[in-house]
Formats: sequence, C-alpha cells, structure tokens
Amino acid sequence: MSQEMPPARFYNYAFFKVDPKWRWMADLAKSESAKELEGALGQSDVRIRTYSTLGVRDDADLLFWFVADSVEQIQDAVSRIYLTVFGKYITPSHSYLSCTRPSVYSSNPTKSTVSFADNVEAKRYAIVYPFTKTREWYLLPMERRKEMMTEHIRVSQKYPEILLNTTYSFGIHDQDFMLAFETDDVRRFQDLIVDLRETAVSAYVKSDVPMIVCVKKDIIPLIASLG
Repeated sequence: MSQEMPPARFYNYAFFKVDPKWRWMADLAKSESAKELEGALGQSDVRIRTYSTLGVRDDADLLFWFVADSVEQIQDAVSRIYLTVFGKYITPSHSYLSCTRPSVYSSNPTKSTVSFADNVEAKRYAIVYPFTKTREWYLLPMERRKEMMTEHIRVSQKYPEILLNTTYSFGIHDQDFMLAFETDDVRRFQDLIVDLRETAVSAYVKSDVPMIVCVKKDIIPLIASLG
C-alpha cells in the first residue's frame, strides 16, 4: 500500500529594512502601530513567525516567516502588513519562496523535514539561507547521489537538537532550495556547518549565501526593539 504524502505548503521568508524615520516617531505611536500590525496579521490565513536581524545584517532588520497553503495567502499577509502604519516604514530586502516536497534521498518519503509546517515549537534562532547545487550534481547517477547524501545525513544526525526546514524552490524562485535551521545555540549550528563542509556533497554546492541569523521575537517586542 502506498504511503499518503503530506499536503504541500508554501514557505516565504520576507526580510525587511526599516526606514530610519521610524525612530523619530513618538513612542506611543510606535506602540499603537505594533498592536495594529499584530492584529492585522492575526486575521491572516497564514502561519507566521517573526524574527529580528537587527545589528547582525546591514541589509535587513527583521524577518516575517510565513507558511501558507497558497501563494495568494502569502500575498494577502504582506498586503496586510503594508496597509498598517508600520508597513509605510519598511522596504523589502530579500524575499524567498519555496514549497514542501518529499525528499528523493530519504528512505521514508513521508518523513518530514519541515519543523515549522509540522507545528514544532520554535527555537531561539533560525539560520536562513538559499541553497543551489551545481548542474553537475543532477547529472550524477541517482545511486551515487544517494550515497553522498547518506553521508551528509549521517553527519547531521550528530546534532539532533537542531531542527531542519528544507523546502524546494525549483521553478518558483532563483535558488534550488531554502534551508532554515532552528537552534538554541548558534555556536552549535556553526559546528554542524564545519562538519558538513567536509562531506563529499559540499563539492557540488554552487551557492549558499546570504546566510542570515535571525533571533526569534514576537511582534510587539520586535517592533519595540527597532528604536
């Protein structure tokens, strides 16, 4: 009997830069604007997590991470943001679209690698980056690719406390995949990446930048932190 595949979900990582004029607004106005934004997103059909990139990037101050059933739901959520007062003071700096798919390298095709979509509780940090492999990778025999991916997965299993979100961008965005690792310890994630650099698969990486460290913050404290 064939195993039922989980429903597809769309992921969107929407990074924004805040206009410096925002910091000149009265504190009460900023507080009310934060509540307005929280209410607007609460009426959306998407699931959302909010993160700060303040001080760790020069091209983004915050991340809205969406999980939705359709692209239109993501557009609706972003429209709701722009229609708020706070939305008048932000400019998109990166936006990545991807969707969930079963891995062709997994022995269990129904095994999930999308912790957010599965409602697993968020960790303190999310490290987000677009990922593209070389065309030579896809020309290798499937058995050879599976062999190298088995090594890659085995290394990752040394870090069970780090959650994974692997989603696919083929045909719908510029990269092959979007990766978001969730962790409570940034240094531990760095250890994982150092180990993965020594696997055979790393020879077939075309691009894995920008790599963006995001700190989990709810909407009200996130906006309060912007000054």
